[in-house]
Amino acid sequence: MSKEKRKPFLSGLAHLACSLAMALTVPAAQAQTGRDVRNVAGAASNVSSLPQAFDAAWQRQPEAKSAELRREAADARREIAESWTAEPPSLELSSKTDRLNRNDGSREYVAGVAVPLWLPGERARSGALAEAELRAVASRVLSAQLRTASAVRDAWWGWHRARGEQLLAQERLANARRIAEDVRRRVKAGDLARADQHQAEGALAGAEAAQAEADSALLAAARQVRALAGMLPAETAINTPETLPKLPSDLGAPEATHPGLAELLDRAEIARRSAELASVQTRSNPELLLATTRERDGFGDSYAQTMTIGVRIPFGSESRNRAKVGLARAEALEAEEQLRLEHERLLADLEAADARVQAARSQLAAAEKRARLAGESRGFFDKSFRMGETDLPTRLRIELEAVEAEKQASRARIDLAAAISSLRQAMGLLPEQK
Repeated sequence: MSKEKRKPFLSGLAHLACSLAMALTVPAAQAQTGRDVRNVAGAASNVSSLPQAFDAAWQRQPEAKSAELRREAADARREIAESWTAEPPSLELSSKTDRLNRNDGSREYVAGVAVPLWLPGERARSGALAEAELRAVASRVLSAQLRTASAVRDAWWGWHRARGEQLLAQERLANARRIAEDVRRRVKAGDLARADQHQAEGALAGAEAAQAEADSALLAAARQVRALAGMLPAETAINTPETLPKLPSDLGAPEATHPGLAELLDRAEIARRSAELASVQTRSNPELLLATTRERDGFGDSYAQTMTIGVRIPFGSESRNRAKVGLARAEALEAEEQLRLEHERLLADLEAADARVQAARSQLAAAEKRARLAGESRGFFDKSFRMGETDLPTRLRIELEAVEAEKQASRARIDLAAAISSLRQAMGLLPEQK
């Protein structure tokens, strides 16, 4: 074969090889993406519900790991406040001799105990502060659990939204392939024009792009769940909504049950108790001194034993204690103001969450009705298209409308479940254990 004839032959062969490679690579890449999503969904099948995801996420939180140590520290402070002395007693030992200069045998040995005493009112106020700190440990844990629940709920329902859209994308792709295959067969038979095949192939390409986008969104949503819970959601994870809570009769007073407000209440109480304690700690603690002395004047004298009882009372200074009292009162005022603002915010969140639940219910009813009608219309037009009574653009438009209606209904169901979770979050309720 001459060089002139070989060049077109080789060029055509290279073009054919490239086309075959592209045809084989695209389905392989799509299949690989599908495998990646299935691996993400099924790699950790033990997280199959919202309560399980919350439990796993809470065990990873720093507050969960340090809660027991905080309780032990609060118990220790309460035990200190219940003791009879402000601080542990101290032992005092001393010796005096003239051995280094005259060495006449003069000796003196002193052994004593110094016992720190409580200031007036200090012991009772220290006990009140210790009790407030012990209560604050429990409210701090509950508040941290509620913050964790908020993040887990957002990630969990976000994954279910992505999962629903990915399933609908798979269904859309399957229908687009079926329509494209039907169109190709009818084009070969001469019933449809070549332009109709191009439209069907374009719709198939759009469905493939939507499938890839849905797979990527599902992968990202699963990573969000794993970042919180340490495990991926199961492929069979349930999307059952939480139980719809009953709104309290008095929306203006949720302090008794909401962990966020309870934590601020306990913080304000600690600050007040600290200010009260600082107001009586105007000086160092006095000390009760008990000592015995054994001494002699020279080598020929016998030792004499004496006892010493005394009290050491430090002088007070108002200026030295003013900074401590002022700081404690400032923290108390800050905590009280923060409690007021948080109360108003939570009240607004509760009203907004209740409104979202009502709106989500209406949206779900309308979306389900639209999906039902769109599904029936798709069946009608699919049948008429097969019989040649409907053109391809109309069939493709009806198919797209049915897919959008199903997507809206699926999203509306998840939005209602997420709205119920938001309402429970605003009421300070954790994911329920079933």
